Amino acid sequence: MQAAEENVDKPEELTSVSDALQGWREAERAAAVARRGRIAAKAATAAAEDAEAAAKATAVAARASLDAATAAETSAKRTAESARIAAEAANADLADADAELALADIAEIEGKAAYGRALKRASERQE
Repeated sequence: MQAAEENVDKPEELTSVSDALQGWREAERAAAVARRGRIAAKAATAAAEDAEAAAKATAVAARASLDAATAAETSAKRTAESARIAAEAANADLADADAELALADIAEIEGKAAYGRALKRASERQE
């Protein structure tokens, strides 16, 4: 670019065709580099905007996930409490059933004993 810079300092009428062509080519190269730089900067800006949108979407999804996990935890606690109450009720029912069975066993034994006594009395009367 030194020749182009030298040409800028010279009056145009003193610049040769060769030097002018050289200066033009260097200016074209510089413009092409600047265009590529602008395109790269635009691409980087677009990528940064996409990354920002993705980060925001990730934050929204994470919040939704947290909300869902919190709801699931609350539901699990309620389910566990319901299961505990059902288990206590089942244990109470089992205790009642055990008591009823014990009373029924006693009634059966008493009934059998009463039958045996009645049979013995009937047998003694027939003798």
